[in-house]
Amino acid sequence: MSAHDLRDDDVLPTDPSQSGARPSELRAERAEPAVEASSQSRLGMWLDHHLYSLVASVGRLLRKPWAALLTIGVMAVALALPLGLWAALNNIERFAGDVQRSRQISVFLKPQLKVERARALAEELRARPDVGGVELRTPEQGLAELREKSGLAEALAAVESNPLPSLLVVTPKSDELALAQSLEQLGEADVVQHDAGWRQRLDGWLRFGTRLAWVLAAMLGLGALLVVGNTVRLDIQSRRDEIAVLQQLGATDGFIRRPFLYLGASYGLAAGAVALALLTAADHSLRESLSALAQSYGSRFALQGFDLLHALGILAGAAALGWLGAGLVTGHYLRQTRGGQG
Repeated sequence: MSAHDLRDDDVLPTDPSQSGARPSELRAERAEPAVEASSQSRLGMWLDHHLYSLVASVGRLLRKPWAALLTIGVMAVALALPLGLWAALNNIERFAGDVQRSRQISVFLKPQLKVERARALAEELRARPDVGGVELRTPEQGLAELREKSGLAEALAAVESNPLPSLLVVTPKSDELALAQSLEQLGEADVVQHDAGWRQRLDGWLRFGTRLAWVLAAMLGLGALLVVGNTVRLDIQSRRDEIAVLQQLGATDGFIRRPFLYLGASYGLAAGAVALALLTAADHSLRESLSALAQSYGSRFALQGFDLLHALGILAGAAALGWLGAGLVTGHYLRQTRGGQG
């Protein structure tokens, strides 16, 4: 019974002296709990239908396992390709080394320059606003490092004097190209070595690869959208009579669309999980051989996969992609049927 079905004698006392409240106030007090109960009942029904739609969608997937696996597999491959390229670019960027180190400028001072003057020059450069840091390597330090790493200790022992100059390793704070040109003008500088060219080319390739990953993600994402849309379209066609009966009974488009939305989201979520599993398997299959290759170059580089936050984002994005595909197809079908009925 709703609030509108209640009569005055149902909510009012027979004797007005039994209550000091007005009849209108008593009707409002009785009507408010009824309206609140009705709202709670509608919310419960809405939640129940969402839960039923979700369970029914999963059940439809399980009733057709081979067809579902085929759809999920195609979507998973479409998702795994751009994600794998993106992960590979991130690992290449890490393998390129420390960017701050690649920006360093080596200033070889003139051989006749004294170490005291080299130290003073280093202090002068540290005071410059465009310099982040300066490291001085004396001729003795350079000779000791050369003996240790080159394997020419016996040949270097025969050299009477140290031929190496003092070296200043300058770390730029802003534009390294402008700083390198400025350091070339120093009277104490003999050779200024700046290895920014290869880094700029590598950055260009990485930017191109990132753009390529986004283009592939858009194209393959559209393919995954079409796959789940076509699958949901076939499911709609098989339930066409059921949908027609629901429309005749006055069901809203949202009520009819909801199970198909959960079906598309289930496809997307499963495809995202399979894509992550494929990428994880590829990571484990390549990790050992790549680690051995990196160790041969004296590096401890190792492949880095997706962390938990990125994995959850991938799953959410894949589910949203499936939801969107199902929503587009279902909405188009419902507009056609409503138009045909009109």
